[in-house]
Order: sequence, then C-alpha cells, then structure tokens
Amino acid sequence: MSAHYSLKKRLIGYTSLFSVILGCVLIFSAYKISLEEINEILDAQMVYLAERVELNIRPIQSKFDSHKHYHEDDLFIDVWAYGSKSDTTHEHQFLVEPKQKAGFYREESPNGTWIAYVLPTKDYQIQISQQEKVRQVLALELAGSMFLPYLIIIPFALLGLILIIRRNLKPLDDFKEELSQRDSNSLVAIQNTLYPEELVPTINEMNHLFERISLAQAEQRQFVADAAHELRTPITALNLQTQILLSQFPEENNLQNLSKGLARMQHLVMQLLSLAKQDAALGQNELITNFQLNDVALNCVEQLVHLAMEKDIDLGFERNEPIKMHSIEQTIHSIVFNLIDNAIKYTPISGIINISVFQDADEYAYIQIEDSGNGIEPEMYDKVLKRFYRVHHHLEVGSGLGLSIVDKAIQHLGGELILSKSNDLGGLSALVKLPKVFSTK
Repeated sequence: MSAHYSLKKRLIGYTSLFSVILGCVLIFSAYKISLEEINEILDAQMVYLAERVELNIRPIQSKFDSHKHYHEDDLFIDVWAYGSKSDTTHEHQFLVEPKQKAGFYREESPNGTWIAYVLPTKDYQIQISQQEKVRQVLALELAGSMFLPYLIIIPFALLGLILIIRRNLKPLDDFKEELSQRDSNSLVAIQNTLYPEELVPTINEMNHLFERISLAQAEQRQFVADAAHELRTPITALNLQTQILLSQFPEENNLQNLSKGLARMQHLVMQLLSLAKQDAALGQNELITNFQLNDVALNCVEQLVHLAMEKDIDLGFERNEPIKMHSIEQTIHSIVFNLIDNAIKYTPISGIINISVFQDADEYAYIQIEDSGNGIEPEMYDKVLKRFYRVHHHLEVGSGLGLSIVDKAIQHLGGELILSKSNDLGGLSALVKLPKVFSTK
C-alpha cells in the first residue's frame, strides 16, 4: 500500500528543484553567450593587432611563462620569415605552420589549447595567439556575475512561493477542518461557494453521497419504526391473553415461559420504537426550551418508583440541586428514564439506587445514577454501549438497546456518558455530563 504524501510539501519540493535546475540552465546559457561574445570581441582585437603589425613588419618572438597566469588582454605576437630554422624550433611550440590564407586556427600544445590568428605576407607570417582557457575563465566569471543576483534572490523567491502555495492550498485545510468539526450524524450539504472551483466537483460528489446516505438512513429508520409499530399491537394482545391464562393456570410453567418471552419481545419493540424516534429526531428542528433539570429527574423517579417498590429497592436522591437548562427536555427525560429503568432491572431485591443532580463552576450539569447491583467489568464499558449487546442477559428482560439509546442521545446533546464502579454502593455508576445550553452547531 502506497504511503500518503503531502501535496504542499511536494509542490514546495518540486518548485525548489525546478528553481535549482533553472539556475543551472541559466549559468550554462550565460556562460555560452558570454564565451561567444568574448570570442567575437577578442577575435576582432587579434585581427586589428595583426593589421597594425603588418604596417611595420619585422621579426618578433614572444615570451611565454607557463607558471604565469595570463588575462584576456594578454596576446602573444610572433612574426617570422619563411624558411627560418629558428622558427621551427620555437620553444613555445604553439606556432602554426605557414599558411597561405589568413584566418583563425586552433592549436593543441603541451601548454593547453591556443587560438591563433595568422596573417601571411610576402616574406613573413604574422601570428597573434592567445590561450583558450583565458577566454573560458573570463566567460565563467561573467556568467557567475550574472548568476550571483539570481543566487541572492532565489531564497526570497522560494520563500514567496512557499507562502503563495500555502495560501492557495488553505481551502484544503479549511475543507478538512469543516469535515472534522461535523457531527457524525450531520449529512447537511457542504456550501461549495466558499471554495475554489477546483474543489467544487469533489464537494458536489460528496453532497450527492450525503444525499444517498441520508435517504438510505431514512428508509432504514422508517422500516424499523413501521415494523415496531406493526408488531406492538399484536404482541400487546398476546401478552394480555397470556396474563389471562396465567391467572387461570398460575402453576403452568410453559405459560410462564411464554409470558416472559412475550414480555421480552414487547420490551424490544418499545426500544426499537424509541430508537427509531431518536434517529428521526436527529438533524430536525427539535423543541429547545428552558426547564429545571432536577424537575426532569424527579418526574422520571415518580414514573418508575412503582417498579422499584416491587423489588423493595430504596430509590432516592443523594443530591438534587436546582439547575436551569436550555436544551431538549424530552431527550434528557429519555436519558434519565432509561438509566433509572436499567438500574432498577439489575439491582437485586432490597437494593439501593442513588440519584444525584449537581453542577460545577463550568457550563456543564451532571446526573449520576448509582446502584448496588453486580456492576459491569471495566473492560465491558465500551461494549455495553453498542446496540443489542448485553452482559447480564440471563438476569432480566432486556434488548441491549437501552444504553445505546442513552449514549447516542447524550452525544446528540454534546454531552458525555461515563461508566464506572460506584464507590459507595459497589455497583454501576452512570455519570451523564451535559451542557446547560444546547448548541445546534
């Protein structure tokens, strides 16, 4: 699998490499142009000098020192008569053989390559010579002097390019930031007017994907709601008929097992309905009101106290501070109701359930429900929040949806559910952390 790469770093790297290659091409081109111009100027100078020597011609022998560094204005003038022996044993060994035609000649010697201009006359041959490396060094110096400003400017140019690249790629970071801040259930279309046209096709495709996912989820929720609604009436009727039979034949074990199975199925249907309603509520304009959190908790206790009394459970408030909330009351009611109902189910007979409603200095309110039941092992806390997962499935009628519904509702309100062991009662402690003001962002 190929590793991920940074488009920003790759653009900066390629731009830097291109700048270096461009600099190399620049200095090479400058060298070639400079060398051509130097050859043209110095060739003209050699022709002019040869013509001047011709006006006052006489034998001349130049002196060359191989240890000396010569410059572009150092020209060697040699004039010799045809047939002179000394000419053929010239110690410099760069003299060109007698030529019939004036022109430039290139000569290799132990002292390097020479460029010579030969001007033959009737009795003498005039030779103006110069080392080729002198011209090359001069051309390189000129090219370097032209490259130096580029070398000075290039770091600032690269810095400017980096800033330009970062600024122009900022919409990608903004796009990533917008997606990361979205709720997991948010399928609202992304506004493509805020982004450059290169990103618009991608955003449009993502919006189409959101539409398809939203439609699929809506169909799934509708199916669950319809199925649960259709099952609720016949299961309730069957449960009533079973209760009538049990009243007539209380010792019949098969009827008792049937009644438990129907009760479990009826509970599952109710939980599925609750789950479908919760899923349908997400993303809609829910009723946000001002209310007292402790009143909601007290209302839930009043609705469930009869179940606690059937098991002789001590259900009451440990703390009940008045807390003003600006949120969705029905959702918070469902959270507290399910947690207390779950605690009653798994608390043994004559057990204890403590409820605490309190706040701290920040903008959060807390609801804590503790019981004296068997509790849950710490490694199971994440698993019990998944749908249809049950730990003590053999103890009580249940569907494994209660805590999943609670956790999803808490997340929708921007809160957090923290499960732990109760220090006072030894069972499970469910701590709900909710913002006092619900934000729709």
